[in-house]
Amino acid sequence: MPLAIVLSLGSWLERLGGLGLILLGLADNSVVPMPGSMDALTIVLSAHQKSWWPYYALMATIGGIVGAYVTYGLGFKSGEKALENKLPQKKAERIYRLFKRYGFWSLFVPALLPPPVPYSPFLIVAGALKYPKRHFLVAVGLARAIRYSLLAWLGSMYSKQIFGFFHNYYRPMLWTVVALGVIGGVAALYWTWKRKRQGKSVIPDAKEPRARVA
Repeated sequence: MPLAIVLSLGSWLERLGGLGLILLGLADNSVVPMPGSMDALTIVLSAHQKSWWPYYALMATIGGIVGAYVTYGLGFKSGEKALENKLPQKKAERIYRLFKRYGFWSLFVPALLPPPVPYSPFLIVAGALKYPKRHFLVAVGLARAIRYSLLAWLGSMYSKQIFGFFHNYYRPMLWTVVALGVIGGVAALYWTWKRKRQGKSVIPDAKEPRARVA
């Protein structure tokens, strides 16, 4: 992706303000995420308009919930097929075991953690295992509200230091985000092709009935 396009997209999202956070949330929680993009935009917007930081925290939280729910819906609708097409077998099995063991916390904790911790695999598994929607929304919403409220508040409190940091390190950070996005896209396409060729189920005991995770 050319640098000019990336810069234009970032500027456009920034001009949209809170709406930009919701749109970015859809992409950031997809199966090809953009690590750190939501955090950065939340901080920058809050640093520009200090008194508005609760609003930006709220909009970032809504964007995170909406984006997460779309990916959850993909897993909910496609079931094990979504796991086979989107995740490497070993990773899917590991996340499946974590989800079976920890349920709510396997959604809550990763939603709090900073990049490059992947989150979309947990969303897909939650949907594929038909995790209750109410519990899903509470876990994601609470974690994202804590995370983005803290980031927005920090942005409003330390705006001068933050803008100085971005001025010095903006380009390397931008290229890192772009590179990670490209690598993630290529990896997703590769594993989709590989799983289709193998034609095997990701979950070893897929034929056995599963109880819902509480």
